[in-house]
Amino acid sequence: MSYEYFISKKTLKGVVQGKKVSKPIVRISIISIALAVIVNLITIAVVTGFQQEVRQKVSGFGSHIFVMDAGENSIFEAAPLRRDQPYIKELKNDPGISSISVVGYKPVLFQSDERETTFKLPNGKDTTEYQYQVHGAVIKGVDSTFNWKFFQRHLLSGVIPNFSVDSCENHIVISKRLSKDLNYSIGDRVSAFFVKNSPVKRKFKIVGIYETGLEEFDKQIVLGNLETVQELNDWGIHASIEIADTTIDGQIVVKANASGGNGNLRYDWGNGFDTYIGFGICPKKDTTIRLIVSDYWSNVNEDISETTLADTAYLKLSVEGDLSSRCIFELNKEQELDREYLSQDGRKFALSDGAKRVICEMENGKGSSKNYIGGFEITVKDWSSLDEVMTRVKGNIDLRLTPYGELMKTTSIIDNEPDIFVWLGFLDINVIIILTLMILIGIINMGSALLVLILIRTNFIGMMKAMGATNWSIRKIFLIQAGFLIGRGMLWGNIIGLAICFIQKYTGFISLNPEVYYLTQVPIELNWWHWLLLNIATLVICILALIIPSVVITRIDPVKAIKFN
Repeated sequence: MSYEYFISKKTLKGVVQGKKVSKPIVRISIISIALAVIVNLITIAVVTGFQQEVRQKVSGFGSHIFVMDAGENSIFEAAPLRRDQPYIKELKNDPGISSISVVGYKPVLFQSDERETTFKLPNGKDTTEYQYQVHGAVIKGVDSTFNWKFFQRHLLSGVIPNFSVDSCENHIVISKRLSKDLNYSIGDRVSAFFVKNSPVKRKFKIVGIYETGLEEFDKQIVLGNLETVQELNDWGIHASIEIADTTIDGQIVVKANASGGNGNLRYDWGNGFDTYIGFGICPKKDTTIRLIVSDYWSNVNEDISETTLADTAYLKLSVEGDLSSRCIFELNKEQELDREYLSQDGRKFALSDGAKRVICEMENGKGSSKNYIGGFEITVKDWSSLDEVMTRVKGNIDLRLTPYGELMKTTSIIDNEPDIFVWLGFLDINVIIILTLMILIGIINMGSALLVLILIRTNFIGMMKAMGATNWSIRKIFLIQAGFLIGRGMLWGNIIGLAICFIQKYTGFISLNPEVYYLTQVPIELNWWHWLLLNIATLVICILALIIPSVVITRIDPVKAIKFN
């Protein structure tokens, strides 16, 4: 133990409990250091919490990297891609990628049940109005490849649907905000409207309600079945054969019912692709009619393969009765064919012309939409490696023509949500400013305290110099004492700062406006490396900064100092 340390320790009590002048100044210095540590500790914890919480929640809604059609700017309106992409398969072996899932998006309008509202007219009479609440959102279609961990963590009630089961086809998971606006709860069926060539209405069953606190996304994103989104977006072709409610010379009319693709559809009834949509037929024997629907660019004669996968439908006709009789199928008063339905779904029914009976059984196409998706979502294992993984994904995908003639591009979550991440970047600047200001305040206060300690101990300094002590030795004594005081301030600062952080972390007593801050409460993330570096930096910077004020010791004359009263 050096004599400087020994003297500093022995005289420290007298410094703290010293004269009326030194005592308050020393206490103010300790308090300033404690406040600096408290503010800096809370600032780092809050900013780190903000950045981590917001990044985690934003990427939970949209993953880290998104692959979509190169000609599109928005993931919500992306043109479909073939699901089976060889370049995507190559990425599954990338060490930085944790998962790859397929998704699709479809804008939707949800409508609440009819609500009764009573109010008074100017004449004093009550009147009743019936109103509907309408809320716009986006259905995010997912399948078995989707990682539900994020939404499981934020699920308030209900269950996560299993979209591999047919009975879950129309199940959805909505946010607490949306359920409140629409006044729906678990188990309710909500009406949804979609914009297509003509408006389409669907009913969905709410099976889960989540709340992430990221208000901008909560009120927008609804989780649903990818197959539903594929169908609603008309990705691929959907083919079926129907018996029209009309006749041609007493014959029934077989008609193609198809949608999807690029809109330029062509039909193959067994003689090659053509444009005729249907024909009349007088069944004389059991017959199976096959229909293949495809699309093309501008006209049938162009030697270009279909732009969308074709779909196939069948119609089975079974004839009973007088097979030789001519067809005399007639329409009823409602200008419809009299159908005897033989199945609940209406796909099997019987028609009669009096002499014979024709049983019609329709088998709709499976639809080629299942082969198309809105894009691929890629999740990285570590946020810090996002740029590195993004570079590899871009090199593997961007501007490479797929076997299906498609061009894909990659975008990161930072590209898709620039406003949020620019805001998070500004937080780093705020942290630097706050840390700098608080440390400067602490240094100034400690410098003042050190000067006071030196001045009130002028006699002591003179005696030490007279006994042969060097200026640097004396300076070390006062610097060590300052270090003790800084340490005391840091101790109290850490105790109070950590206590506040833990209370907020586990109680969330400080709330936020989610419309402004994206979160409902102040997030806290304690990184112990950040805590350690903050304390070491505070101690080292303060002591180094106090070397300059201690120079005043070198200017004290021992003779005058001993005579000083």
